[in-house]
Amino acid sequence: MSDERDNIWDRALKQLSTTWQDVADAAMVRIGGRIRDDLPDDDLDKLRNQVAECIAGLGGEVLARGRAASIGGSYLSLAPTGKRRFLVMLANDFEIDLADVEVEAQAMIQVQDPEAKRALAGSLRDALEPPRMRLFTQFNGLKDGVKFLVDMRAGAMSWSREEPVLVRISNDLRRLLTGWFDIGFLELKRITWSSPASLLEKLIVYEAVHRIASWQDLKNRLGSDRRLFAFFHPRMPEEPLIFVEVALVNGMASQVQTLLDAEAPELAPDRADTAIFYSISNTQRGLAGISLGDFLIKQVVELLSAELGNLKTFATLSPIPGFRRWLSGRLEAGDEDLIRADELKKLGYDTHEAALDDLTVALDAGPGETLDRFADVLLRLTARYLVMEKRNDRPLDPVARFHLANGARVERLNWAGDTSQKGHEQSAGIMVNYLYRLEDIRANHEAFVGTGTIAISSSLRQLVKRSA
Repeated sequence: MSDERDNIWDRALKQLSTTWQDVADAAMVRIGGRIRDDLPDDDLDKLRNQVAECIAGLGGEVLARGRAASIGGSYLSLAPTGKRRFLVMLANDFEIDLADVEVEAQAMIQVQDPEAKRALAGSLRDALEPPRMRLFTQFNGLKDGVKFLVDMRAGAMSWSREEPVLVRISNDLRRLLTGWFDIGFLELKRITWSSPASLLEKLIVYEAVHRIASWQDLKNRLGSDRRLFAFFHPRMPEEPLIFVEVALVNGMASQVQTLLDAEAPELAPDRADTAIFYSISNTQRGLAGISLGDFLIKQVVELLSAELGNLKTFATLSPIPGFRRWLSGRLEAGDEDLIRADELKKLGYDTHEAALDDLTVALDAGPGETLDRFADVLLRLTARYLVMEKRNDRPLDPVARFHLANGARVERLNWAGDTSQKGHEQSAGIMVNYLYRLEDIRANHEAFVGTGTIAISSSLRQLVKRSA
């Protein structure tokens, strides 16, 4: 899928490079010779000088815009090594001047007059903004500049482990993008089989939870008893930012392969009583850490309620991606609390060590009768993981954090909910239903965000009590 994603982006890059070159030509901007794709030192110097001139605004806004287009076009033409070198140069050479910051801060501290202090606060704020931010703002003014910056941040993030200085670039862009991608700017749209083929192709590539195997598979997911909604930004109208897939069914679904079965008969939408949200995919890595999903499902619930008054239940069938990783850590540590004394007796073991060894073997072997023996234990441990295991007062599991922050309740666990290899590797095949009740969403959201309180059903509460 990464190759398909790269192909889509390569096509967009060629078109964008041409457009930006036209802007640069109109402003009569020339770098002076072709920039080689690995950006050796002499070419890096050329771009550094052009960045400095663009930031300084020499020659007015039209010329600055032309320079930004030329710099951006050069960046797009670079190989990954060249892009990385360019971003490191931006991080090092166009950083805040700490001496200036100290002077402005000292001046603000020493002055007594309130109006003078406010004026100096403005000067301090300016000193705290890296000069490269003005270049990013110039990029934003160009056609598809927002998408360009989103992907630039994705690059900075991917190379930051080897080049820690690139965290500065990532953080700068996150501050900009957070304001630009406020939920109020996003538009929720339904995607259907009649949507543009270029958009449908992106859904196939971007699906991150349950891979779309073919165009026929996608057509099935857009059938009459299915819905797919996506958030779009006005500056990225052809790019879905996050999308949710919905199945209209009777009763709360417990197994995702049943939902994805292309041979299953379609249910008339007006005969369904339940909407199951079975896949949510973020599509833009450069928007990581920027909340796009706040109240996403709430908006979809409201749309579906208006369209289909027969729907009474709104729930997810969600993966538990961190469970096996957490469990493996506890098994390696020999945590005897994983299996209770009554469970040990029921399973026929004399020692915790023997039971934990067999559980480890069963997990490694995969689905089957051996693993089924531990179903009750694993369901209880899943409840413990989702509700009790936390970091910074929030659940360890990222999907749980998302749905709980959106106002859901942890409703039910499903053994063999995902029989795929991925499902087993993530959570021993267990899936979870998060329930969305319109009358409870706001209260659940506020309780979770405010105090970390997790809304759970009575059945989950019983499982959690057994782990306490």
